[in-house]
Order: sequence, then C-alpha cells, then structure tokens
Amino acid sequence: MTTDAFLADCRARLAFDLLSNTWNAVVLWALRDGPRRPVELRERIGGISSKVLTETLRRLQFNGLVERLVNPDAQSGVEYQLTALGRTLLAPIDAVGAWAFEYGDEVMAAQEAACASDPQSPRPNC
Repeated sequence: MTTDAFLADCRARLAFDLLSNTWNAVVLWALRDGPRRPVELRERIGGISSKVLTETLRRLQFNGLVERLVNPDAQSGVEYQLTALGRTLLAPIDAVGAWAFEYGDEVMAAQEAACASDPQSPRPNC
C-alpha cells in the first residue's frame, strides 16, 4: 500500500472518495447524536430524497460506517446508527465544516467574481 494520495490503491484516496460524496458526510453528521429512523433523517437533513437517502445509507453500511438496526416491535422497525468506525469520521467532518464556516464567504466571493468576469463561461453556478 502506498502513501501517495493520487494513486488508486492509496488509503488516503479511499478516505477522499468516502467524503467526496455530498450526502455521505451529511448523513454521518446527522447520525452523530444516536440512531435515527429514515424519516427522521430526511426531516433532519432536508433536501434529500428517500431514494438518495437509501442509496447513501446502503453505501455507508457497505463501508462499515453505519449499521442498520431492525426492531420488529416498533411501528417503523428500522433505524440506522454510526458504527465505531463511522464515529471516527466525525472529527474530520467537523474540521471541514469549521473551515467552511471560516472561509465560505471567500469561496463564494471568488465564485461570484469568476462568474462576473465571464458570464458566458460553462462553469457551474454562473
């Protein structure tokens, strides 16, 4: 295993791939306080469809970050919670969130400046 983050078999790239999906970090963060039913997650997150939430939860479960709990006695018998491995990603997600809070205005100003300088550009969000 190499430590070069740009190579396909590097563990750092695995972590980047996990966090590059918009919804992975959001769902992990939404589960930080304990188990949640899918409907609770959708309400808490906002803007995520049932289909995308299901796909995200399956992907996180596949990667060992979330576990599915089945309670046959409950009306909605399925909940999801972070695994111990999933909890280890909360600090990096929090760090990225803190960075965004501190520097988000600068990033948005740069985007606005880029769009203003060439409004015909095919860049996203222009």
